[in-house]
Amino acid sequence: MFIIPILVIVIVFIAVCFAFSMSMLNERKTKRPVFKNGRNLASAAKEAGRRLAKNPRDAGALMFVGDQRFKNGEWEQAFDVYETLAEMPAGGQGPDAALVNLRAAVCAVKMNMLDTAFKYIVVARSLKPSDFEIAYQTGNIEFLRKNYEKAVKYLQQAHSLNIEYAPPLSLLGRAYFNLKRPQEAIVYLRKSLEFTPNDKESLFILAECYFESGQKEQAGRIYSHLRPDPDWGAESCLRSGLINLECRQEEQAVKDFEIGLKHGSVKPTIAVELHYQLGAAYLNAKRMPEALSHLKTVQSLIQNYKNTNELVAKYDALSSNKNLQIYILAPCAEFVALCRKIALGYFPKAGVKIIKIQANGNDWADITVEVSTAKWSDTVMLRFIRNQGATGEAALRDFHSRIKDIKAGKGICLSAGVFSEDAKRFTAARLIDLIDREQLLPILESADAPANA
Repeated sequence: MFIIPILVIVIVFIAVCFAFSMSMLNERKTKRPVFKNGRNLASAAKEAGRRLAKNPRDAGALMFVGDQRFKNGEWEQAFDVYETLAEMPAGGQGPDAALVNLRAAVCAVKMNMLDTAFKYIVVARSLKPSDFEIAYQTGNIEFLRKNYEKAVKYLQQAHSLNIEYAPPLSLLGRAYFNLKRPQEAIVYLRKSLEFTPNDKESLFILAECYFESGQKEQAGRIYSHLRPDPDWGAESCLRSGLINLECRQEEQAVKDFEIGLKHGSVKPTIAVELHYQLGAAYLNAKRMPEALSHLKTVQSLIQNYKNTNELVAKYDALSSNKNLQIYILAPCAEFVALCRKIALGYFPKAGVKIIKIQANGNDWADITVEVSTAKWSDTVMLRFIRNQGATGEAALRDFHSRIKDIKAGKGICLSAGVFSEDAKRFTAARLIDLIDREQLLPILESADAPANA
């Protein structure tokens, strides 16, 4: 007696469920608002194409097309889609306005349209002010627009919304670095590298922060580590070499600069500075041919770069004049031996006898001689100055004082550089001859000729 009512209830329930299922199936078939990726991606694309042919402003189809182009990095085509979607009213079956404006902003960034990107990200942020991706992209756009203070504000918010995502940390570090706040930049860059240890750009900027904050040892270690990197290696070699030069490790600096120039692709500005610094390092190592080769390369790349023209003019003659190299660069004993030769041959057709030689370290040497000719005899003091710069009045006053002390009748001052106007005025009324670099060169070239007896 109770079995029949129960069977009726069961049959009714099954019928209702079946009817509901069929209704839902029909609704899905008719509406089709969403396209899903997967095995039927090709058919979904065809369906989107058919729907857009009927209605170019079909929001669902446009979202599908925009999504595919966005994922494939087709930024210009994707931007066109999202620009169209942004003009449609939101809500109901309309597009997700916050997502549309966010993606339009990202596409604009990829196309280097920063003002356009800013316009769309402002709209997205007004719709979802607490969204992580919108906060991050806002910070990124402000960073690219060089509004670093604003970038820090939005990137801090993004970091607070997702503390384990590296990009906001990296950008925060770079923003603080550009704000000349390297200590704060170091904190965020180190956190970023904990998540992405292979981020060479962040590692390079971390080294820059260490350098700017005076922690050059830590900076040098990172630069040295980055030397082989194809993207950051050349610049790291330059920075490492400059640190080694500052620490007077010339050989290591030369190695750094040489490695930097071996990189296949080097920024022109970095290449020029590498050649310049390598040339200067070779000069310090007294390797004239190599130094001039790199300095002349700099001249061919950029005219009037720093003091390259001056260095080439100065050392070009030096490289071809052995005695000039000895005069300027050789140890003191060789320098004095050359000065002795010059003193003995300085007075043609005269008897010359060296009385005294006195050297002042590597700065200069005084040689006192007795000169006898058919017409006159006298004591003469010659001072040989190695400095290639300008010799001033003070050095000439000291020389004049020594001439008077030994009661010499004349003084001759020879310099590898030039004499200042004050020095010239001081000697104008005194028995002192000034021989500058231009006059010294022929004297050095003839110094190996047989001297007077």
